[in-house]
Amino acid sequence: MLPKPRADLKPNTADFERLALVKPTGFREYDARWLFPEEINLMGLNAVGLGMARLFDERGVQKRIVVGHDYRWYSGAVKQALMTGLLAGGFEVHDIGLALSPMAYYAQFALDVEGVAMVTASHNDNGWTGIKMGMQRPLTFGPDEMGRLKEIVLAGAFPDGAAGRYIFVPDMADRYMAALADRPKLGRKLKVVAACGNGTAGVFAPAVLAAVGCEVIPLDCELDHAFPNYNPNPEDLAMLHAVAAKVRETGADVGLAFDGDGDRCGVVDNEGDEIFADKVGVMLARDISALHPNAKFVADVKSTGLFMTDPVLLANGAKTTYWKTGHSYIKRYSHETKSLVGFEKSGHFFFNPPLGRGYDDGIVAALAVCDMLDRNPGKTMADLKNALPKTWQSPTMSPHCEDTTKYGVVEKVVAHYEAEARAGRELAGQKIRELITVNGVRIVLEDGTWGLIRASSNKPELVVVVESPTSEANMRAIFAELDAVLQSHPEVGAYNQKI
Repeated sequence: MLPKPRADLKPNTADFERLALVKPTGFREYDARWLFPEEINLMGLNAVGLGMARLFDERGVQKRIVVGHDYRWYSGAVKQALMTGLLAGGFEVHDIGLALSPMAYYAQFALDVEGVAMVTASHNDNGWTGIKMGMQRPLTFGPDEMGRLKEIVLAGAFPDGAAGRYIFVPDMADRYMAALADRPKLGRKLKVVAACGNGTAGVFAPAVLAAVGCEVIPLDCELDHAFPNYNPNPEDLAMLHAVAAKVRETGADVGLAFDGDGDRCGVVDNEGDEIFADKVGVMLARDISALHPNAKFVADVKSTGLFMTDPVLLANGAKTTYWKTGHSYIKRYSHETKSLVGFEKSGHFFFNPPLGRGYDDGIVAALAVCDMLDRNPGKTMADLKNALPKTWQSPTMSPHCEDTTKYGVVEKVVAHYEAEARAGRELAGQKIRELITVNGVRIVLEDGTWGLIRASSNKPELVVVVESPTSEANMRAIFAELDAVLQSHPEVGAYNQKI
């Protein structure tokens, strides 16, 4: 029996080589992220696999699981250690090899398998590893499953040894790409920059785009786990600026930026202007709601207010609900509410039947952008963007805050603004019209200007976003107010960027 994991082991010691290291903070709200090997070692990954076996047993789910890994130099070893624990726990393991997260989700359907464990740190810096897990396709773990898995692993409450079964699936990548390309070709010849940040998507995204009729201009699609140019993160301005420069250089119709595990897509228009993913969501919602009247959508609380106020969406009868930020939350809520699409500002888009299977796939999102352009002959991506009502919006800003303190800070911030609203005080010269507290606090002012403060679900950071439909000055004013409140908490550190 594997001993109970510990959190105090150090690399280059005897105990580190023979005992399980699992740092508790690696279990996040809906997936797991650790620094490897400082916060989890190979024996610790055995423990996670065994813990998943216990969880599946408790929930009455058959122990069959798809496992894949992203392109980091250590991800193969992480996956092998995880599979050792899964096999020891009695799983039938379907190993699909190098994969994107959406390829692993696709494999659940293609192989008729209940579970998934995708080894990826997504867009995190090198040194991080993680696992995206699920036991009910197309959903991934939420706080309930993650909380119980954490309890099992940290307590060492593993099942007795059982014989598992290992199956290698050599052709899943080909099957996945063929399924994406099995659709009518585009009628409009689009020149597309496909940027992959030297991450895993470089193997797949350019090929699928070419197969549907795009002229593809690859950018940083060669696999290089050192990420020599920028992290593959379509929210990162470094990546978007590189795509914008390539679009202007080549005269491309659109630039598409894929994250490290391929479940997100960022967009740059034909003029080289970056479009935040929530604005892309509004554009896609306009296009889709014209084909599906009275469509229901879900957007996360970081997203633009246009989902509620855009005149085209209103004319099409579309209705949008704001929900908790996080790919697992939006995926689950859009699935439960039978919404046509769930949009998350980070670039996770969830296309539900009849448009998709309900999981987030950056290539599917990219194809939806291409289809939108195809259905609007004579219009450019910039034309479609400029047709939206004007707003002034910040990037997603992330001041440092340790995992052990970030939720406490947010609780205090929420209480502060609830007290301000009850007292009728003004913020940035305006009354507070509404507080949305499903995930941190989104403060909405009288003119529709709003600001959000929440805890990041997968990094030691807070998340700050602001937007105004009236002026840049009002957008900056609400940020100054929010920033002043955050700076009153010594636990809050430096921002990754500011407006």
